[in-house]
Amino acid sequence: MRSYIVRVGLHRILWLTPTRKIMDVRAIAGAVGNYLKDHPEELWRLLRNALALRFGVPLVALRWLAVKGAGKKAPKDVQIDALPPGVRVAASLDLMGTPVRASAVVYVERVRANATELCLEIRLDQVSLKVTDDSSATPIAALLKSGALDLSKPGNLVAYMPKRPAILVDAKDDRIVIDLMKHPKFAQSGNVQRLLKILAPLVTVSGIESESEHLDVALRPFPDGVGEVIARVRKLL
Repeated sequence: MRSYIVRVGLHRILWLTPTRKIMDVRAIAGAVGNYLKDHPEELWRLLRNALALRFGVPLVALRWLAVKGAGKKAPKDVQIDALPPGVRVAASLDLMGTPVRASAVVYVERVRANATELCLEIRLDQVSLKVTDDSSATPIAALLKSGALDLSKPGNLVAYMPKRPAILVDAKDDRIVIDLMKHPKFAQSGNVQRLLKILAPLVTVSGIESESEHLDVALRPFPDGVGEVIARVRKLL
């Protein structure tokens, strides 16, 4: 019972499915253009981050995507707020017929990126699942109201899922490790695989953390050394 609850909850929060359609590129481009027009300071921040080998994603952009890119079954009333170095995420969702408000503070503790994997070690803190309808009498509502679930160690609950998502690599205590390259959209894309093989010797992701109203991604050049880059170039010639 517990493992099934967590499986549904993660699916509703992440809504990362292989059948999900990519949002209209024109809508995204238009939103980006309007945002930069209203916030020209972002261009200076972009330049400053580029010199430091970082790039930042405004949290307002993630909130916009959560609203515009959500399907009918996706979480509603999504909130994304910076809690440096983490991000607090909250959303309303239907958990097996039970309306709940889910929230957690998400920290990306470690990133491992190369030509074959994009692993994120995520630490979850202040995990909360609250029933929003007091009249709900489902088994899930009863479990949540009784406090029978130990939400302080969500990784242990996830580890006992009967059908683990392909991207889930490991889960223990308050930590979950996912590999985005195991998601069908990426694993079955020849273009993505070729792009990663080109970029892997040039740059890798060294860290992800929030700062003010942005989610900053730090980059590290030549992770395997300049020699590996030269060897790759020779193979292409």
